[in-house]
Amino acid sequence: MGKIKNICCIGAGYVGGPTMAVIAAKCPDIKVTIVDLNAARIAAWNDENLENLPVYEPGLDKIVAEARGRNLFFSTEVDKAIDEAEMIFISVNTPTKTYGLGKGKAADLKFIELCARQIAAVSKTDKIVVEKSTLPVRTAEAIRDILDNTGNGVNYQILSNPEFLAEGTAIEDLLAPDRVLIGGETKEGGKEAMEALVEVYANWIPRERILTTNVWSSELSKLTANAFLAQRVSSINAISELCEKTEANVSEVARAIGMDSRIGSKFLKASVGFGGSCFQKDILNLVYIAKTYGLNEVADYWEQVIIMNDHQKRRFASNIIKTLYNTVSGKKIAFLGWAFKKDTNDTRESAAIYVADDLLFEQANIAVFDPKVEEKQMHYDVNYLNTRDKEENKKGITVFADPYEACKDAHAIAILTEWDEFKEYDWQRIYDNMKKPAFVFDGRNLLDGEKLTSIGFVFQAIGR
Repeated sequence: MGKIKNICCIGAGYVGGPTMAVIAAKCPDIKVTIVDLNAARIAAWNDENLENLPVYEPGLDKIVAEARGRNLFFSTEVDKAIDEAEMIFISVNTPTKTYGLGKGKAADLKFIELCARQIAAVSKTDKIVVEKSTLPVRTAEAIRDILDNTGNGVNYQILSNPEFLAEGTAIEDLLAPDRVLIGGETKEGGKEAMEALVEVYANWIPRERILTTNVWSSELSKLTANAFLAQRVSSINAISELCEKTEANVSEVARAIGMDSRIGSKFLKASVGFGGSCFQKDILNLVYIAKTYGLNEVADYWEQVIIMNDHQKRRFASNIIKTLYNTVSGKKIAFLGWAFKKDTNDTRESAAIYVADDLLFEQANIAVFDPKVEEKQMHYDVNYLNTRDKEENKKGITVFADPYEACKDAHAIAILTEWDEFKEYDWQRIYDNMKKPAFVFDGRNLLDGEKLTSIGFVFQAIGR
C-alpha cells in the first residue's frame, strides 16, 4: 500500500476528535474525515463558534481552526467516508458491560463489532483498520474474524494504536508524546500496514519515539499503563487514610518518596479518588481477562486498586456527614467541581458523582458549580447510577452558573475538581455568606488550609 491520502475515523468523541484534528493539522496532504452517527455532536464540531466544540481541551480550538475545512472534515456520512479511506480508525466507546456474562468487568464490544460489520459491508478496496479505542486484549482477532469472513474479496490489515492521552493535556500529549505505539501482525502485508501508519506519525514525531510491537503486546500495554498509574493513585490514597490517623501529612510523604528516582513524583497526589473513562474500565478489563484464564491471584491484585478507589470516595462522603454532626438532611452542601479532573468537561467516573449519590441518600441539598460541565450532564451522571428516581435527583441537585451563589448559605463546601480558579476566589466573601460554623472539605488538597482557617473556616483536607 502506498502513501496514505485518505483517513476516516469512526467516533467523534474525546479520543477521535483531538487525535484526528492533530493528524490533520500536521499532515496537510492527508484528508481526514471524522464520522459519527450523533448528528448533534457533528454539528457542534462544525460550529463556527469554536467555544461550542463538544470536547473542551486546552489548545484544541486552535488546531481545529487551522485544519477544519482544509483537510479536516466532520460528517454523519459514515459509509461514504469508509468507502473513500485507505485507513480507518475505530474510536468508539467501549464501556464496561452492564449486563450478562462479564457484567461489571468485561468491556462491551458491541459498538466495535457494529463498526467492523459496517466497514465489511461498505468496503470495495483494501483497508487498514486501526483500533484506537481502549480495548481488551485479542479484540483485533474478533475484528479480523468479522472482516475476513464477509466474502467480498477485500484485504484488511488490523493495527492496534492505543491512545495515551491525559485529558486536560491531550493536545500537548498528541503534539509531543512520550511514545506512539503501533501493534501489527507479522503475516503478509502486516509490516507494510504498520509502516504506513508510522509514516503518518513521522510527519511530526521522531521515529525513535514510534514503537512497533505485535498486536497483543500493543493492546495489553495500554491496559497495563493505565493500571500502573491508577495503582499509584490508590497506593497514595491508602496512605492518606493512615496519615489522618497518625498526624503525618500525605503531601510531605508523597514529596519525600517522589524524590526517590526509582519511584518518581508523578501520580502521587492524594485525592478523593481517580475518575475518568479509562482507569477503572481498563483495570476491570484486566481483572476480567485474568479471571478468564484462571489467574485469580492476578485478578484479585488488580481489583484491589478499584476497591481502594471506591473506598476513598465513600470515606470522603461519610467524613462530611460525620463532621456535620452526623446529619446532612436538609443542609446545603456546595460542590466546587464536577469534572473528573481540571481542564476537561469529561465527567465519566468522576468522584463528584459518587459523593453526590452518597449525600443524596442522606437527604442533603447539593449545590454545584463547575466552569465547564453543563447542567444536563450532571443530572445525566447521577441518573445513570439508577439509585433513585430522576425526580428525586433533580430535587436534590441544583446547578449554579456562579460559584458565590452556589456557596451562599451553604453549611459546607466540598472541592471535587482541582480547577485552578478555585484558588483565586474571594474566600472571605464566601465565608461571610455561609452558615456557621463554615466547613470546607478539600478533596483535591488544592486550597491553602492555613489561610482558610485564619478566615474562620473549619478546614479538612485529604491525608492531613
